[in-house]
Amino acid sequence: MSSQPYFETVKSFADVPITVDGVETSLFLEASEGLVQLFDLLGSGVFGFGVRTRYQVDSSGCSTLENLVRSEVSLDDRHGTGCLIRLTRGLTFLCRALQHMQNDPSVELHVCFKRSYDEVLRQHHTFFVRSLAAVAVRAAPYRRDFYSRISQGAPMEKLDAELAKWLSGLDVIVKRLKGFIEGEGYGRV
Repeated sequence: MSSQPYFETVKSFADVPITVDGVETSLFLEASEGLVQLFDLLGSGVFGFGVRTRYQVDSSGCSTLENLVRSEVSLDDRHGTGCLIRLTRGLTFLCRALQHMQNDPSVELHVCFKRSYDEVLRQHHTFFVRSLAAVAVRAAPYRRDFYSRISQGAPMEKLDAELAKWLSGLDVIVKRLKGFIEGEGYGRV
């Protein structure tokens, strides 16, 4: 077993540069891969997205996530923008859930995810999808099991410090993306 907590083994959102032009795409994608792996630790492969595909088609024109969205304005197919909106929702959902987990250590993980779902995703879903989400949220692992998986043998204090750093970086990015996407009229996060 590793002695590093999970958040030390993947690219942190706290290390993703944000310039005057926006959020740097390639390092954001690298940090997002860590998110996909985190969901594997939860026991579910949830995310697949087309932001990387759009970036690979035009990496110089999509050097920031904001430029990726701007580059699609004149295109008929705005798949990258739609995927970024859904990814931003998913990242916001995860960020809020893990913030709830850190802020309220006595509450089980499924409660943290339910709170986050109600805050972030509920308004985007139909009654049927909400029902499915309620079942999925209940499938979250027990808090102690999840902490054991992501600590990977490291002390809890080290895990909490790395998680706080990771969440802080993620929070800055999702708030910025939400403000950009909604403020510029590209969609609703």
